[in-house]
Amino acid sequence: MSAIDLVIFDNDGVVVDSEVLANGVLSDLLTEYWQPTSLEQCIRDFMGGTLAGVRRFVKERSGRDLPEDFDDLYHQRLFRAFASDLRPVPGIRAVLDSLHLPFCLASSGTLDRIVLSLTVTGLIDYFAGRIFSAEEVEHGKPAPDLFLHAASNMDVPTSRCVVIEDSPNGVAAARAAGMTVLAYAGLTPVERLGGADATFVTMGALLPLLDTLDKA
Repeated sequence: MSAIDLVIFDNDGVVVDSEVLANGVLSDLLTEYWQPTSLEQCIRDFMGGTLAGVRRFVKERSGRDLPEDFDDLYHQRLFRAFASDLRPVPGIRAVLDSLHLPFCLASSGTLDRIVLSLTVTGLIDYFAGRIFSAEEVEHGKPAPDLFLHAASNMDVPTSRCVVIEDSPNGVAAARAAGMTVLAYAGLTPVERLGGADATFVTMGALLPLLDTLDKA
């Protein structure tokens, strides 16, 4: 009997190699809006989160609200960058081709962003009909809402879900949802992913980890 009934993939940084692109756009835009921020700071503070979280962070740090058009400008620039430069995470297509467990995708990004990123990278067909966005829940990561929403829609108990994440926010959300979490240390140092059940640094290591968990 299988011990895993659902694998839930994060999108940015796990399926599509978007984190440097996205955080580069974000750091440039924040700097333009009187909040000087480096790429490294964006990755550290915002990776795995939502734009609502960015707004809260900036408000707490500066006492000022980002402009109403900030989200629209961010997505305009991001989508242009995606169209020309976005690629799949190395090794993810081989994982999806070989994975014999049910899987879906749950991302902090907007649905438009998710669909565009998967379409540009040629991965949309792997997840068609099984895509969940933080737009659909009240609280984004690190709250558990998104992963609970995905499990409920896929009709799988949380205890039989495994989440594939790459950020501290994502790991915290999966743990709060009562799910097993495997953390891909792509951009985030392993020590910042300490809440995960296991970490890995190349996609080639993911299937053996899942196989071990499924047979546990």
